[in-house]
Amino acid sequence: MANLQNKKIGSLCCLLRHLVSLCIAIGISTAVVAGDNLPEPADFDPEQLRLHQLQFLGSHNSYHLRANEPVLNFLKGLSFIFPKEYNPKDLDYEHEPLRVQLDSFHLRSFEIDIYADPEGGHYYKRKKNNLLGKPKASGNPLLLEPGFKVFHIPDIDYNSRYTTFKEMLSDFKSWSDEHPSHFPIFILVESKTQTIAEKIKKLKFTHSIPYCDKMCDALDEEVKAVFGDSLHQVITPDKVRGNFATLNEAVLAKQWPTLAESRGKFIFILMSSAVDAYTANHPSLAGRVMFTFSEPGKPESAFLKFDDAHIDEQTIRKAVEQGYLVRTRADGPNIQNRSGDYTQQQSAFRSGAQIISTDYYRPDPRHEYQPKKFTRYHCTFGKGKIIRVNPVQVSPLPDLMIKE
Repeated sequence: MANLQNKKIGSLCCLLRHLVSLCIAIGISTAVVAGDNLPEPADFDPEQLRLHQLQFLGSHNSYHLRANEPVLNFLKGLSFIFPKEYNPKDLDYEHEPLRVQLDSFHLRSFEIDIYADPEGGHYYKRKKNNLLGKPKASGNPLLLEPGFKVFHIPDIDYNSRYTTFKEMLSDFKSWSDEHPSHFPIFILVESKTQTIAEKIKKLKFTHSIPYCDKMCDALDEEVKAVFGDSLHQVITPDKVRGNFATLNEAVLAKQWPTLAESRGKFIFILMSSAVDAYTANHPSLAGRVMFTFSEPGKPESAFLKFDDAHIDEQTIRKAVEQGYLVRTRADGPNIQNRSGDYTQQQSAFRSGAQIISTDYYRPDPRHEYQPKKFTRYHCTFGKGKIIRVNPVQVSPLPDLMIKE
């Protein structure tokens, strides 16, 4: 009987060994397909990972300060005539100072809303402030200077940690010079023309200034004014395109720079109103400083944007597998911080989107004194990670720690 049991145990152990071997073989096979023929883990050098094989966390509307309480109350009182995109609840959030986001929360992607103001002074007055018993004049001399301004929506949501685009870029540059081997930083620039004036014409709010070729050139010049004409610290479309006929061909061939090549550098991606003017007369973004969010297959396509990974998880995964860099959101302002729902965040992580934006890299501070309204929801890779290996691109190494 004992011999029979030993034989059964031996057979079972043998079967288990075969199963383990089979699983390992399948895992290695998957790694070759998903990981672009990466070397075995024992020989793996994370510095040779390319940008499409990594994931980064960033903040959404990174400059944003909570709207003034009187303004929020004013908007709530007029909510019956305001379009839903001006819901005052969506304006009731703020971000930490830039260096806190960089140093304490290790974010490496930032979103900046900019409005064109070529002559200066266009947004100096806050229309209808008189209805709140406040002066129309902002009193901010930087708003009188020509150049791009940083805020969310004129007249109603203008509180910002920075007034000008160059001012914010200068802080990025100073931090970078102090941390020369930092992971690459993505700066998502939303060229906005959204104002409340187009929605409620009778109240005569401030209109925006539309973008044109000349203003797009000025946008590149503002980046060069901070980072230098050589753009040594900037990864440009020309540098990624290399000898390929189009930027899209280079991206589909996965010619993104390696992590080692990207340290200490910035990547700018333009979105919204100015994109058409920015790409005009610049095929594949030749000569431009910034990439743009585009659609798959266009000559200039390199970055794609899908706001809700829960809805578009499979679409994002397919794009990531092709070589595109995708930005998605883990949450929305004043949604998950109230519900505590991690569904969208989990979909974002699984999707392989390389840039994941959040408003809650730390829990909403209000949860400490309003626990019935706000939860401890927050978005992090955990374990002190600043970036992580992309689970879609490099399946066997999702927990690898990479030092900055």
